[in-house]
This record gives sequence, C-alpha cells and structure tokens, in this order.
Amino acid sequence: MDLKKLVTAPFRYQPWRVRHVRLLFRDFVGVAGVAEYDHETHLEAAIDWLCRAQDVREGYSDAGGVSAGWSFEDGWLPSYPETTGYIIETFIAAADILGRQELLKRAHRMIDWELSIQHADGAFPGHFGEKGSHPVIFNTGQIMHGMVAGYVQLGRVDCLEAAVKAGNWLVRHQDDDGCWRRYEHNGVPHVYNTRGSWALISTGLLANDSTLTCAAIRHLDWALAQQTDSGWYAMNAFSPGRSPFTHTIAYAIRGFLESGVLLDEPRYIASALKAARGLAGVQRRDGWLAGTYDDGWESTAAYCCLTGVAQMSLNWIRGAQACGAEDLRDAARRAISYVKKTHRLDDRDDSVRGGVAGSAPIWGGYSRFEYPNWAAKFFADALMMALTDCAVPPALQLFQPVAEVSEHA
Repeated sequence: MDLKKLVTAPFRYQPWRVRHVRLLFRDFVGVAGVAEYDHETHLEAAIDWLCRAQDVREGYSDAGGVSAGWSFEDGWLPSYPETTGYIIETFIAAADILGRQELLKRAHRMIDWELSIQHADGAFPGHFGEKGSHPVIFNTGQIMHGMVAGYVQLGRVDCLEAAVKAGNWLVRHQDDDGCWRRYEHNGVPHVYNTRGSWALISTGLLANDSTLTCAAIRHLDWALAQQTDSGWYAMNAFSPGRSPFTHTIAYAIRGFLESGVLLDEPRYIASALKAARGLAGVQRRDGWLAGTYDDGWESTAAYCCLTGVAQMSLNWIRGAQACGAEDLRDAARRAISYVKKTHRLDDRDDSVRGGVAGSAPIWGGYSRFEYPNWAAKFFADALMMALTDCAVPPALQLFQPVAEVSEHA
C-alpha cells in the first residue's frame, strides 16, 4: 500500500466502528482451532448469503442482480453484472443439490436483469453498469457463462442469442494475434481472459458457429505463449509490473482446462495441469496459499487470497475429474478445509454470516475489508463439486448443439 493510501485508509474503512472492530479482532486471533462442519452446512450458508446479496438490491434499478458484496467502506454494493453472470450457474446447480427449487427463480431473475442491460452491439457493461461505464472483455465473457447456463439448463433460447451477440462483439475487438488489448481492465492484456475463451468456445459449439470457436483458440494460443517453464503465467496481473493474484492465476487455469476438455486439445490441458501442480507444490499443509505469486511460484504476499484458494480447490477437483489427475485431490481437500475455517456460520451480522472475505486476514491486499460475492460463489462451487464429484457447470458434452444462430438474432 503506497503512502497516500496508507494515510487515507482509516478514513475509508473506519476500523473503529463496532462491527468492524469485531471482525478485525477475529482475524487477529486467526483460524487455529476453528471448527469445520460438513460440506452441505457450509454450502447452505454460502448460498443463503448470496441470496441476501440479491435481495438487498430489491427496489433499486439493478434489482435481480447480485450485489458485488459487502465492504467496510460502502456496506452493500450495487449489483455486479460480471459476477452475477457466473453466479447463475451456481444457483442452478445448488437448486438440484440442495433441493431448493426457488433458486431457479432467482437464476431467471439474474438472467432477466443481465439481458436488460446488454448493449445493442452485444457487449455487456463493465463495473456496476452505471452511466458512463465501458464494456470490458473479461466481464462480457463471464456473463456469457450465465447465458450458456440459461440456455443449456433452463431452456432459454434468448440466452443463446445474447451469448452469440456478445461473442461476436468479442471477436470484433480481438487483435490478429489472438490477444485482446482494447476494452481491457487497466488498458493492458490479460492471460486470464482464457476464462472468457471458455465461454466463447461453449457458445460457438452450441450455436454451430466456428467463428467464435476459432477466436477463442487464437486467444488460448497467445496466452499459452505467456506460460513460463515453471508453469506460471506472465501478463496475468490486473496491472503491469505487479504480481498476479492467486485469483487471476486460478482464472487462467480454469479457462485453459475447460477449453482443453471441450476441444480435446492436450496442449491446453497440459498447461492447466502444470500451473495447478505448481500451486499445489507451494500450498501449506493447512491449505493456505499466498495472495500473489511471481515466476517460479515465489510468494510475494504474506496474506491469503481466500477467493483464489476457493477457486484452486475446484480447479484441483476438476483436474482429477476431467483429466485423471488424482494427485490433486488432496490439495483440494486442504484448500476447502482452510476456507471453511474462515467461514463463519453463526455470525449475528447478516452481511457477514455465510460470506467469504476477499483475504485472510481481512486487511490483506485482495478485496481488502470486503466480502465479494464471487468468493462465496467459488466456495459454493467447490463444495458442490466435492459433494457430487460432478462439474459445476456441467460438462457441455452432455448437451446437443442447436441450429446456427445469426449474429443479428
């Protein structure tokens, strides 16, 4: 944290407030000796928190979306288009696993809100979708995941049409080498757009549109060239010259893994497994991973990025499921155990109970003093995958493609 941010931090985060003091003290004590419960108990709590994050937006123009989370600085935040997009698939899976069919209605409401804010050119708005916000390549790709789930699992043809429009927007703004440099977060390219390429491939296969699939392959090949001998990915941080968060590393791994499975492309699967095993090799016995890593898996942070740990647990499970990498299951088990110990199920504060903080301790450098909705989403996904040993979302190969959808549909 630079000097200016250090000086202004107390005024931004107000650590003296009673509810904040309590949360800070809890993290000073740490997770040693904290009880864990069964997967389903933690899953119910995470889903309940996500439901509250959706409900707090009732009465606002962004009703139907899911609040980006709760923070010391701002309380409950506006609905976040990007992450609401991929929470759709989480609610569909949880409806079946937990026997909570009302979650499907919630998923439909998320879809309806996303469709209402899609731009005429196919892009989805960035940030919170507020006036003046510009579309972002990654964000649009993540919302496409929700559109794919809406079509494949809920039978909504309007979702596939929206995904194709979004995919064509991505194609139009892709450079010849496969990289995206325009409409990028902080104006720099990112390897973690592989997670968007996964959505692009899914959409292309469902719509019989090879243009979308070929664009995804071009990006994956560009991203593959950024992988170092250790398995780490360059150009994968939010900002130039910074170490990538475990969160963005995990994004890149999942994108390569799922794209490789869909395309039956060993190069992409091998890339994902190399990186996944690299992180497993530096995981602590209690499941902890550092918040950031440099090449060679050198830790560059003393805090834990809980979001990234949750993501890596599901990446490791998925590697075992889809690729036979059974050696990764123990790393997944330890990671889930660590996040469970930070996951308070009996907190009296509705803003916190069942949520997952961005970092442990909560003042760590990723989503500082926040409970982001995507941390709860990925933790819920990991728990469901551990419970059922099935992928979340389900493998696309289980579904049949449809007739080609026009770009102007």
